Amino acid sequence: MTRDDKGKQMFELWLSGNGVEFVSQDAEESYRQKVTRIMDAVQLEKVPDRVPVCPMTGFFPAYYAGITVQDAMYDYDKAASAWKKYVFDFEPDAYLGLFLAPPGKFFDLLDYRLYQWPGHGVQPDRSYQCLEAEYMKADEYDHLIQDPTDFWMRVYLPRVFGALKPFEKLAPLTDVMEIVITCGSFIPFGFPDVQAALKSVMEAANEAVRWAGVLQDVDREVQGRGFPAFFGGVSKAPFDIIGDTLRGTHGIMLDMYRQPDKLLQAMEVLTPLAIRMGVSGARAAGNPLVFMPLHKGADGFLSDEQFKTFYWATLKKVILGLIEEGMVPFLFAEGGYNTRLEVIRDLPRGKTVWLFDNTDMARAKEILGDTACIAGNVPISLLTLGTAQEVKDYCKQLIQVAGKGGGFILCNGAVIDDIPPENLHALIQSAKEYGIYA
Repeated sequence: MTRDDKGKQMFELWLSGNGVEFVSQDAEESYRQKVTRIMDAVQLEKVPDRVPVCPMTGFFPAYYAGITVQDAMYDYDKAASAWKKYVFDFEPDAYLGLFLAPPGKFFDLLDYRLYQWPGHGVQPDRSYQCLEAEYMKADEYDHLIQDPTDFWMRVYLPRVFGALKPFEKLAPLTDVMEIVITCGSFIPFGFPDVQAALKSVMEAANEAVRWAGVLQDVDREVQGRGFPAFFGGVSKAPFDIIGDTLRGTHGIMLDMYRQPDKLLQAMEVLTPLAIRMGVSGARAAGNPLVFMPLHKGADGFLSDEQFKTFYWATLKKVILGLIEEGMVPFLFAEGGYNTRLEVIRDLPRGKTVWLFDNTDMARAKEILGDTACIAGNVPISLLTLGTAQEVKDYCKQLIQVAGKGGGFILCNGAVIDDIPPENLHALIQSAKEYGIYA
């Protein structure tokens, strides 16, 4: 099939509900209407009935329901109730699922070192936080390039999961070949500490399965009542894969100057892995939108030339690879992308969504309006500190500027956690009041 055929197939699967049992014919019609509204905005082929509104909620459902972030990460039933209450009370066109509240016990069992979370370095009512460090050393690029899976298994995982440190003793599984050179590769699995690590993996996996079951139950109920999930898969820019949780910001910045060729080579190796990750998740969910948070591409973080060379070159390949498989990359351009707009315009028409944070939306509409759907820009500062009327006034003006002729999704520019509920109601209601197309 062509990429257009694959894209049509994925959209039809999303539109069908992919096996969802709807509670009524009205719920099914509402679900299809919401998906169609988003599809029309994404594809730029026709103007939807109104501007879709899909808030980017983080732990807002927990705050709104009166539970802590720690409750949401450890008491799955409380989290499930909170997420359903949010969707049913606010009625967005699409919702972000419970996957944003990952299972705390899972991370306890594996002694996760990459993040702090409530009860582990963070207060009960605050979200998790990444702990940047050089979990991959400057001289380890060759190992990553030659065999990324082996690097992850025997180097990276033992560093970010305390319970998996014994995995450093494992032999490369690619040594398992002929009968006389096979047995030795399995000897480390007989070591007591390695077996203890494997036991931790199984216990954590059981917890993950229990958590996933709750997620599926929530999705079935919420979608069955007429609300589609916003995203199907997740992926990342190759630069961010290395810079976020392998080398860290400090490490990758040095690498751009000290060993740029190794960095570029490693990103090329990671590119097909990023495509595979996004495609597999979206296909499993029956939803073509692949969420891609862009962490290190903003204005001022890299020079224009550095952005083109180190960030955009492989990110574009991931985007095109996802599109080729019928997916819609949903790119969360954190920070400002005002100096990037002309560069990121070089993509197929009607195949991507760009959610902007601090970007000039009039200019974004002017430059990208005939290429991509744009979204976002409602400031988190306004949503946190403003009044409901100020939110509505801002959204009305934003819809007039960015929503002209379609190709726009109304949502916030940064993830929502603890904000006044009336301000989120105002954001959603703005689309329904001011976003109707004639």
